[in-house]
Amino acid sequence: MISIDAKKIETATEDPWLKKLGPGLITGAADDDPSGIATYSQAGAQFGFNMLWTVLFTYPLMVGIQIVSARIGRVSGQGLSANIRLNYPAWLLYGIVGLLLIANTINIAADIAAMGAASKLLVGGHTHLYATGFGVLSLLLQIFIPYSRYVRLLKWLTLTLLAYVATIFAVHTPWLLVLKGTFLPHLSWKSEYITTVVAVFGTTISPYLFFWQASQEVEELQLDPHAKPLRDAPEQAIANFKRIKIDNFVGMGFSNLVAFFIILTTALTLNLNGITDIQTSAQAAAALRPIAGEFAFLLFSAGIIGTGLLAIPVLAGSAAYAMAGAFNWKKGLELEPMAAKRFYSIIAISTLMGVVLCFTPINPIKALYWSAVINGVISVPIMALMMLMAVRPEIMGKFVITFKLKLLGWISTGVMAFAVITMLWTLSK
Repeated sequence: MISIDAKKIETATEDPWLKKLGPGLITGAADDDPSGIATYSQAGAQFGFNMLWTVLFTYPLMVGIQIVSARIGRVSGQGLSANIRLNYPAWLLYGIVGLLLIANTINIAADIAAMGAASKLLVGGHTHLYATGFGVLSLLLQIFIPYSRYVRLLKWLTLTLLAYVATIFAVHTPWLLVLKGTFLPHLSWKSEYITTVVAVFGTTISPYLFFWQASQEVEELQLDPHAKPLRDAPEQAIANFKRIKIDNFVGMGFSNLVAFFIILTTALTLNLNGITDIQTSAQAAAALRPIAGEFAFLLFSAGIIGTGLLAIPVLAGSAAYAMAGAFNWKKGLELEPMAAKRFYSIIAISTLMGVVLCFTPINPIKALYWSAVINGVISVPIMALMMLMAVRPEIMGKFVITFKLKLLGWISTGVMAFAVITMLWTLSK
């Protein structure tokens, strides 16, 4: 007789590949948040086609490190901060989680402000009013809709990213020049070019994505009464590793495809028309209107709002999971708010602080810059810790990562370390 677990595994391997998409798809899509859109827009406006290569280069690196993150969560049954708490010094854990909370809150503020500005461009009105509305709406959705239902909404919101793919077809595209710029770019060692490359790398491979994906694997695990951490149920490994692989290859591919088209759109419409200084996603949308037309402007602006609604819960949620894991609090978006008060309080505090920051005289560009600096700096030790955890039998059991994944993960970590060193060198000049 086939056991219930075996039947579930057999069914999982026969499910259409679309059903295998979940944490990886949402994580990848959330990477293209309004602040990310601003970075990609600046890259395209300032350097044109010569920045397209960056999203191709980061794709395998992003896939590798996100698969490592997902495996740690699924194999151990614990998120990243819980694993760090159980295996590493407290000062390291609190330092990383504290910086993550600060960076995420600043990022939330920037995203909410961008959504408010995009709404004003579309329908008029007051930016702050829209920003407040989006912040409160996102918070209420996270608190009062169980994860099993909310995750479906997040999956649908990923479709808003297709707006950036559609935008390119509203303008004339010289595809031969695009291919040349992608595969034979004109590279530069000027500080402006290097800083922009670092910014793209830092935007694409961000710490909050690691925490979110590992935690969502644990959340998915808890939703299935028959599922167990893989180190305790090795018979479930094949189906789950296959799902994680497909989920991340598609999710990160979707993320980088959208990033590619954002850079391409702004290169075609802004760089080729002499507009090279774009600092925000809303500014990029506004600049498109007289050049690419109303349709491209509407798509770009609507995409900012959709991606913001997708990214805010990921930013706030990853901060809450990190804090809850660090202090061993009860956690989970499937739980009632009163059953996980401290977990939901972090979501509320980070989201509402993001709203409050929109009303302060803080320069949003500088806020984004320092958020990127913090994210870039803390990504290196987090990635190194992930790689060390992924080869420890006491955490991964017999499912320590393979040599191929280990190599890819350490290359990704090395690239980010190089990016941070380059960024710090640029700052010191």
